[in-house]
Amino acid sequence: MSAVQSRLVIRLFATFVWFTVLAGQFWRNLGGWWGFGAIALIVVVGSLIGLSTQRTNARNRAAARKLVNAGNAANGTPTDRDIARGNTYQAALAPALNWRKFPKTITAFLLLATLSIAWSYYPGASALGVALQLITTLAALFLAVTLTWPELLRTLGGALRWVLALSLVFELFVAVVVQHEVLPFFVDYGTNDVPNAFYWSRGLLLAGGPIEGIVANRNLLGFIALTAIIVFAVQLRAHTVKRNAGLVWLALAIGMLLLTRSATVTVSLVAVVAALLFALWARTVHDQHRRPLYAVAAASVLAVAAALALFSGQLFGVLGRSDDLTGRFDIWGSVTHLALERPVFGWGWVSYWVPWVEPFNDLAVRNGVTYLQAHNVWLDVWLQLGVIGVILFAALVFSTLWRAWFLAVDRPRLGVKDTEPFAASALLPLLLLAALIAQSIAESRMLIESGWVILIVLAVVTKRQQHAPRPMP
Repeated sequence: MSAVQSRLVIRLFATFVWFTVLAGQFWRNLGGWWGFGAIALIVVVGSLIGLSTQRTNARNRAAARKLVNAGNAANGTPTDRDIARGNTYQAALAPALNWRKFPKTITAFLLLATLSIAWSYYPGASALGVALQLITTLAALFLAVTLTWPELLRTLGGALRWVLALSLVFELFVAVVVQHEVLPFFVDYGTNDVPNAFYWSRGLLLAGGPIEGIVANRNLLGFIALTAIIVFAVQLRAHTVKRNAGLVWLALAIGMLLLTRSATVTVSLVAVVAALLFALWARTVHDQHRRPLYAVAAASVLAVAAALALFSGQLFGVLGRSDDLTGRFDIWGSVTHLALERPVFGWGWVSYWVPWVEPFNDLAVRNGVTYLQAHNVWLDVWLQLGVIGVILFAALVFSTLWRAWFLAVDRPRLGVKDTEPFAASALLPLLLLAALIAQSIAESRMLIESGWVILIVLAVVTKRQQHAPRPMP
């Protein structure tokens, strides 16, 4: 198989991986847990095969360098054919991963989660949770290691288009043809009085929403739409997609976000816009004259925190939420009370809560629904891994944010000069992290599936970019 053909296979599989971590609930609702298990097995095997190709890629890089450096007999310079062949090989290969420059915070957090099985209150569930966390990390490493930066952007964008398009078609089918609520396949709740949260879709598209899409959750669909807005806008600005088609997809993403009516995603959208404005401001200022910018940013954060503390009821009303954030205050109180019993090392890692194990079977129950997350990343990590876990997780998140910020605002360098133009795609890690961090206040999605994968991919890519010889394209 040629290098170009192998890259096509890798890109197609990477798009499938992105789709699976973004829309895992789609596979579970469609084929049950056994069907989802089969899909997960495909992802694991394919990721292992993809990672194993890195050794072959290292040999190909050496061959590419030889082709570029091979001189002709006349003047010792490479021929046009040599350069063309060498550039083809180089362009087809993702940068090699130097494990010495791998983010140590990822290793430390996963190590603590694994060790927590020893003191876990529910060791069997912890072992399962750790295994799932490592599998998800494996998928993230496949994406981060085997793909170039343009390929990451391209495959993520492709998966987002599939999720949004299928969600629109699905909601149209339910609203026009079925004309009533739809439950997941292969699930029998044993009652006709099913809570709204259990429905795959309630068929409200023609009524203006809220819609759940193929992912069966309006907050999750809204965040996917927000991610799509970021990615599609970057692709348009970087001229990597056709303008008319790009605008159509961007409009669809905006429409889907509005139809979800998700308050938590609205907050994430505000955070993304704020991060973008500060980054664009920083790009106009020399790096030694950014103190006023940082002062304004810090004051803005404090002002938002004060507004939430003083006017939370009014703000939640504007966002269409109750004063207790639709029951989240009760969940946070229960989680905090339990976390205080084991504050240092926590109760043991479990990732997404398992409903058949104490204390998760009745820790957060509201309107007949047993919730399986703390609806706050930081409380969830504290509950499961204690203060030590929060410190390590914060180190992972904010070290990645630190690198993403300077990647976004510092002009790329070639040699000792920083005269290269800014890249639109360099903003992507910062904007995605801003969305994830804002979402982490009201959701625990950063710990599972697409949230964890995006975090790990950005941690690896931004760390690698610190040592890259070329600016991000």
